This record gives sequence, structure tokens and C-alpha cells, in this order.
Amino acid sequence: MSQTEKSTYHHGDLRQSLLDATLALLAQGEEPSLRAVARHAGVSPMAPYRHYPDKDALLTAVALRGIEALHQAVCAADAAAPAGRGLLALGLAYVRYAADHPVLFRLMFGPARPRAGGAICAASETVRQVMLHRLAVEAPDRFSPELAVGCWSLIHGLALLVIDGLLAETDPDPLAGLVERTLRTMLRPA
Repeated sequence: MSQTEKSTYHHGDLRQSLLDATLALLAQGEEPSLRAVARHAGVSPMAPYRHYPDKDALLTAVALRGIEALHQAVCAADAAAPAGRGLLALGLAYVRYAADHPVLFRLMFGPARPRAGGAICAASETVRQVMLHRLAVEAPDRFSPELAVGCWSLIHGLALLVIDGLLAETDPDPLAGLVERTLRTMLRPA
């Protein structure tokens, strides 16, 4: 970039603007091509290439930010939960995150997930580790890696059912009741 280009380029946080534009296009059901993202962000068609070599890299960055935010949400819920209710709290945080961010959640975990090598799987592992730890603390006599996978699958499946509108709940706080009843049923001694 020449000194002239450098001195006239004043977009601010281009990287964040591109991520925001991508999410906005996805939420509108539009294809987030790099040109469309640039247009939505109000920058030149070449501007996205300053940070992302292609569309997949941009979508990966959006998905990774989403997974990091999900990780923060489950960690905060786990830390704030009363003793013995951490798994329920983080399960509820997981489902609420999906309900609050359905388009992003689908990008993070759905079939259109970007091909990012192991980056998305590695980031998802941080969320799984929080659940593994909480399950080991709250159900040490029943803990097994298989039970942990079952709990994560259950919570993830509930999240998908909620964002797809396939569950009709009548509780005053339907998500909390749903997550609690489902996890309690699964964790009930055999």
C-alpha cells in the first residue's frame, strides 16, 4: 500500500465491519460473497482481501467469533450457577445462545459450516471441555466420556430444535424448564 493509500484509508475497524456485514447478510438470507460483504460494509470490493483471502476465511472468522462468544456464555453461566446446578445453567446458556443467534449458530455448526481445517472443531472443544468438567464435578459417580457426549448432544439437539421452531413449550420460562427437565431425565440413575 502506498503512502497516499495509507493516508486516505480511514475505515476504522475494517475487520469487525466485515464480520458484522457478513452476519447481517446471512440474517437477511443473502449470500455473503466478498463483493456483497464489501458493498454492505461500504468499502471497495477489494477491501475484504486485506484481512481475508477468500469467502471461506471470512466465514471461518465469523464462526470462530461465534464459538468464542458461546464459550464465554457457558463459562459465565457455569461460574454464576449455584452449587449442583452448573450443568443446567450452562446447558441453558448454550440453548439461549442458539435461540438469540440462530443464523450464527447454524453457520458455526450447520452443514454450511466453512471448511476451516480443524479450527472450528478445536474451538468447539473449548465449549465441550466446560461441559465435561461440570459433569465430572456434578455427577462423579456416573461420569464417563460417553455420558458427556450424550449431554452435549442433548443440549446441542435442544438448541437446534428450539431455533428450528420444532418445540412448543408452555412454561413461563420455556427454555429453562425444557433444559432442566431434559437433562434431569438423562442424568437420572438407571
